[in-house]
Amino acid sequence: MNCTHSTASITTGGGGIPEALRQLASAQAAIGIDIQVVGFDDGWQPLPGWPGNNPLGLIPTSIPGFPWATRFRHALVQSAPDILHTHGLWLQPSVVGPRFARSRRIPWLVSPHGMLDPWSLANSSWKKRIASFLFENLNLRGAACLHALCQSEAESMRAFGLRNPIAVIPNGVELPETSQQILISHRAQSDMKTLLFLGRLHPKKGLSNALRAWSEGRGRRSEVGGREDWQFVIAGWDQGGHEAELKHLCHELGLAYAETPATLFTDNGQRTTDHGASVIFTGPAFGEAKDLLLRQASAFILPSFSEGLPMSILEAWAYCLPVVMTDACNLPEGITANAAHLIVPDVTSISQCMSRLLGSPLSTLETMGTNGRALVERQFVWPRIAASMKNVYGWLLGNNDQPECVSG
Repeated sequence: MNCTHSTASITTGGGGIPEALRQLASAQAAIGIDIQVVGFDDGWQPLPGWPGNNPLGLIPTSIPGFPWATRFRHALVQSAPDILHTHGLWLQPSVVGPRFARSRRIPWLVSPHGMLDPWSLANSSWKKRIASFLFENLNLRGAACLHALCQSEAESMRAFGLRNPIAVIPNGVELPETSQQILISHRAQSDMKTLLFLGRLHPKKGLSNALRAWSEGRGRRSEVGGREDWQFVIAGWDQGGHEAELKHLCHELGLAYAETPATLFTDNGQRTTDHGASVIFTGPAFGEAKDLLLRQASAFILPSFSEGLPMSILEAWAYCLPVVMTDACNLPEGITANAAHLIVPDVTSISQCMSRLLGSPLSTLETMGTNGRALVERQFVWPRIAASMKNVYGWLLGNNDQPECVSG
């Protein structure tokens, strides 16, 4: 079975999509699927660990708002797939993918990765209406199957008017090599605790509300003589100047912040220089730097307005971290498993949750983190997910019956 994955970015600039695709492709290659990955090499940091000779990076031309690689279709032709799997919407893969697949009479599968959720559709809505008319409706409605990361995303697809079969298969996560016992014992030795956000800095992530809530919580702890033993670490890459907006908000709220690269912040000796800072901006964190941030964190927060199924939360659980998240993160299993606190994305809810979390004994944080790790091991490991996706491919190619994860 030959599968070609097409996407926009194949670098760290693409956020969670290329990282999820890299891990999916690696797991698929491990179970015998021949994989080719095609996407834009957009100048950001390469992601290591792709299987085989992947990915094939194409240099896009500078068309404002719509990058275009002239050899995208040629790359798909050369890969000669039995099935085409596209990731993300609104860009060139949605244009060339269905035309290529129709010309070769092969099925294609579309993974929107949350881009049909209501909040996402409302962002730059007029541009997306034009794109839908010009090419995206053809891509979505012509797909042999759609891939939803969770039931909520499947419902958003139906609300968009799509009637294709939908396979509900979550993202997965790679477990860290270090055991959970070592992770937990290491954190118990730290005097300063860390509430970590990890991801792109974009308004939809809800960080403005989180900073306002952090400011309120610090004021309450000061009134009762609480010890300032927590820092809020915001790690991620800027999108559209939002990082500057967040720093300006810190200034307005009277929150002292420091700009410390992740590689320096995770150096225990360096952290003492940030003693007076309540908020730390580390910039982008990938690879070893991200691993160290997750190892040293005490809890994780994603106060987002809209997500598909966030890799960052799965990674936090894999590192035995308790999580603060919204319904938009589409992981209700975390609440059922007592691995997360649920908030709504407003200041009051986040502030109240922060107060509970920061006042919790270490044993409570450890229990929630352990529950999250167990949840990931049960439901969100890549070998299981790759096998489910292989069954979907086989069904689309007529090799097996419709899998249970497919409806419609």
